[in-house]
Amino acid sequence: MHHHAPRSRIPRSIAVLAAAALAMTAASVVAAAPASAATTTVAINGGIVGRTFDGVGAISGGGGNSRLLIDYPEPQRSQILDYLFKPNYGAAVQLLKLEIGGDANSTDGSEPSHQHVRGDVNCNAGYEFWLGEQAVARNPNIKLVALPWTAPGWIGGGNFWSQDMIDYDISWLNCAKGHGLNISYLGGWNERGHDSTWYKNLRSALNSRGFAGVQIVGDDSGWSMADEFGDTTLKNAVGVLGNHYVCGYLSQADSCSTTSNARNSGKPLWASEFGSQDDNSGVVPYIRTVNRGYLDAEISGYMNWPLIAAITPNLPYSTVGLMDAGSPWSGAYRVGKNLWANAHYAQFTQPGWKYLNSSASGYLGGNRANGSYVSLKSPNNSDYSTIYETSGTTSTQTVNVTVSGGLSTGTVRVWSTDMGSSNPSSYFVRQADIQPNNGSYTLTMQPNRIYTLTTTSGQGKGTASSPGSSSLGLPYNDNFDGYAVRKSPRYFEDMQGSYETRACAAGRSGTCLQQVAPQRPINWQDDSDAYTLVGDPSWNNYTVSLDVNMQQAGTVTLLGRANTQLRPQNRQAAYQLRVTNTGGWSIVRHGTDNSNTTLASGSRAALGLNTWHNLKLGFSGTQITAVADGVTLGTANDGAFGGGMAGVGVVGYQTNQFDNLSITPNAGPVLSVLRGAESGRCVDVPGASQTNTTQVALWDCNGGVNQQWVATGSRQLQVYGSKCLDVSGGSTADGAAVIIYDCTGGANQQWTVNADGSVVSVASGKCLDATAHGTANGTLLEIWTCNGGANQRWSRT
Repeated sequence: MHHHAPRSRIPRSIAVLAAAALAMTAASVVAAAPASAATTTVAINGGIVGRTFDGVGAISGGGGNSRLLIDYPEPQRSQILDYLFKPNYGAAVQLLKLEIGGDANSTDGSEPSHQHVRGDVNCNAGYEFWLGEQAVARNPNIKLVALPWTAPGWIGGGNFWSQDMIDYDISWLNCAKGHGLNISYLGGWNERGHDSTWYKNLRSALNSRGFAGVQIVGDDSGWSMADEFGDTTLKNAVGVLGNHYVCGYLSQADSCSTTSNARNSGKPLWASEFGSQDDNSGVVPYIRTVNRGYLDAEISGYMNWPLIAAITPNLPYSTVGLMDAGSPWSGAYRVGKNLWANAHYAQFTQPGWKYLNSSASGYLGGNRANGSYVSLKSPNNSDYSTIYETSGTTSTQTVNVTVSGGLSTGTVRVWSTDMGSSNPSSYFVRQADIQPNNGSYTLTMQPNRIYTLTTTSGQGKGTASSPGSSSLGLPYNDNFDGYAVRKSPRYFEDMQGSYETRACAAGRSGTCLQQVAPQRPINWQDDSDAYTLVGDPSWNNYTVSLDVNMQQAGTVTLLGRANTQLRPQNRQAAYQLRVTNTGGWSIVRHGTDNSNTTLASGSRAALGLNTWHNLKLGFSGTQITAVADGVTLGTANDGAFGGGMAGVGVVGYQTNQFDNLSITPNAGPVLSVLRGAESGRCVDVPGASQTNTTQVALWDCNGGVNQQWVATGSRQLQVYGSKCLDVSGGSTADGAAVIIYDCTGGANQQWTVNADGSVVSVASGKCLDATAHGTANGTLLEIWTCNGGANQRWSRT
């Protein structure tokens, strides 16, 4: 329990003015004045120090999450990078973890190795070194961390805990050094336990090969390494103990934990991965983790997974991070509340500051339900910052603050974020300054806010704004000749294996695309065929054409209408044209359950090896056509997938080459969105579910196939080509849920789309309605008596 000291004596006028000024912004959004909760006395004594703060930041990797950022046009690319890294602008990330790629999927994609085969080192592989350079250019004081999730198959004959892996890590560190990057911390194997002997050998190798200053993080899986610190060689090898989701996975992070052995180890303790939540709705667990992690477990370093969701919206976790940017062709991006939660720390503290203990940090009113606060002081022993969070409360919280121990008693600057608001102008707002009286002041805080109080200055909120999102136009072509070799072509997202530009083989000049991982990698999640996706998930009626040169016996795949992917990456919904070197072919529907349904098959003359052939896979409505070398192989009729990306793959890890990608539009039913006039959000099938009775909801418009609706001649609104917008149970009552269901032709699946924007159920005469005028993501849709409200008006663009 926290015991409250007597209230500090400060003039009532100062207390009232400070509280009123801080409450002004919130007053306009809180409908009724919140009840008042207990007052907390906060004694900030610069002489009562705790652990050293190591920083707050995020992870690029685990994996592929940053992929599309490098393909963004200017000025948007620099705007995004500024929001992430530029001091006093946005997140001001202090710790940046980079994935050491290994040619295998590590959640949202496969990050390329710098050494696909033993001894062939390419220090310009991928985009992580580029991202590190961009981060350091904006903030030279940023601390860089490196960690592998996967590794090429040649490592240790398939054994990760091998000397090969130590050498591989050090070769990556040498590459980083060549890019001007000083890596401060290196981990072992993400979430795969540890081999203590390997960690000791890694320390010896780092010391002897020029990287004695690199600290080892152990073990990114749990706290158990601390239980082995009776082995002093192991203890001395490890610089930091790191664990993941110390406040719970996908939880509200109410409480956090460590172990006594870890806490007493003498090592810094890190939440070396936390997060995994939407960049807006994850803000409460975000700020709770970085506050309560210290209060409950003395955690002193934090990295959110991931830094950014720069991936197309059909992939898992496409809005998870500090911000998301999945539309490089339009330049559109979203700055999340999570980014401002990070700013509430990183713009007001720096690694090397000291946490302040006793009542300088704690739970408001001694009750974690009221919120929490953490104070830190600068190495100058004068400046300090306190970060408060009042998440989950319905009452105002008042703090009486006294400052002592040599800390500044000067002006206190106040910044706040309304975590419950959907208006970005309510995030990271400079409030009225407080002038302490003899080191004392009072602050009254509104519910569900973050507040940072600081004696530092210079903070700022970035002003760059995103353009509107738009789809990638067709036709789209890439002959790969415009790239240097060993590059990832624009808009390609590798899912497994690694696709790079290489000199064309088999008598063809110029540059081609090649799958260059020649064997199964050491995977972090399940294995799959090596494949890559390209383009916009909103594409629907098109033909994808590609030249193919098979280097080894096996099967090549051409993908179309690739839409929802579930984990692991073998659960990629798509149509595939599969062709073997001996001439066997099939049109296959691959489902999110990793099933293959053959829709058509046959054989043709052998393609052979080391010779070029052209393959095409075309879509028009439910008609699918496969062509090889200008001759139709076969057709199929299937309506499971209404749209999605193109892609190319191999069954296994053959090093086949590809050239002259061409994606051309076809005639067919027009897919369009239903965008709410009041919310600006789209009618969406949650989780891209294809399960009958799934209730539709509002969600940010993202071009996903679960937001694409075909208005048919029979008044249906179809999604996925086979499901219809329906009213649950055929009900005609106000409030009846609007769902998807197999198309039956019933009146409960018929809708009239009117010029005024209303979408009216033929069966009931009632309107498609966003429940209770909700505008937030996840607002469920229903039918309701038509009233002309903005929550009943929809546009098709």
